[in-house]
Amino acid sequence: MSKGDRRDAARPPKSVIFGCKGPALGPEERDFFAAADPLGFILFGRNCVSPDQLRALISDLRETVGRPDAPVLIDQEGGRIARLKPPHWRRAPAAARFGALARGDEEAAMRAVWLNGRLFAAELRALGISVDCAPVLDVPASGSHDIVGDRAFAGDPELVARLGRGFCDGLLAGGVLPVVKHIPGHGRARADSHKSLPVVEASLAELRATDFRPFVALKDAPIAMTAHLLYSAIDEARPATQSRGVIEEIIRGEIGFTGLLLSDDLSMGALAGGLGERAERSLEAGCDVVLHCNAKPREMAALAEICPELGAEAARRLSRAVIEQQKDINFKSLCSDLDKLIEPSMGS
Repeated sequence: MSKGDRRDAARPPKSVIFGCKGPALGPEERDFFAAADPLGFILFGRNCVSPDQLRALISDLRETVGRPDAPVLIDQEGGRIARLKPPHWRRAPAAARFGALARGDEEAAMRAVWLNGRLFAAELRALGISVDCAPVLDVPASGSHDIVGDRAFAGDPELVARLGRGFCDGLLAGGVLPVVKHIPGHGRARADSHKSLPVVEASLAELRATDFRPFVALKDAPIAMTAHLLYSAIDEARPATQSRGVIEEIIRGEIGFTGLLLSDDLSMGALAGGLGERAERSLEAGCDVVLHCNAKPREMAALAEICPELGAEAARRLSRAVIEQQKDINFKSLCSDLDKLIEPSMGS
């Protein structure tokens, strides 16, 4: 019996999601996760070697916390953001390819983006992964940093919303939860938030007309990830992840998002202060759960001390997001269907 199995089943997990160091858990990681009891885990390329190895790792992660349904996340967008890569997993198109297809044939693009989400769901569910940190609903602006780039579907917010909905529907049809990101919009960033804090000086009217619109259209998404951007028209002092004004007035209020709100990675350069301070500010501002990705033991230990148990409202939001796996598909046939739709857009 693991340490996780002996934990009080009525006690909520901590409001944090952690990464792990490599393709298998070491004894220290096992003991730490069992004691820390994070809500769930996130996987990166360093963790993904082969299907059998990854299934074993995911099983071990869940065993440490004694919860077979503990959320396991991954960033599998397609294009350059893909933690699962050939030869074991398919090479999926970047989001911009679907936008390019839509310019000539939107009906084909909607079918293709649904297929892509459904295929992702089949791949992820076969491994035990329950949450995909996709799609990106950001609307790129002229002169913005290429950190978003082809991860975005298009520059038209209404088209972004339609394609984003199709991708989410494909994931959900296969029993995987989507995470819309980066709410309330990362498309105007002129810096890489992994390295520094981007400042967006657009007016509230401009943000409402473009950046917010895809998130309003998908306000019923089960999970959203915040943007580490400072929107000077809303809060001149704090980035969105740590701004009560942005979260309460814009994300929960104006946009109307009702699902679980997850911070972007706390170890990114856009945020100031120590890891504990970053977590406290994010949770106090209104994030339900914070995300820590680099698997550095000292940083995780600091967060385990600071992060409270998952709150009752956050737990309700998470419980509303739970879905059941749907019927099996003919994977090769759907791959072929997707390829036939996407190929004409390659020259766009």
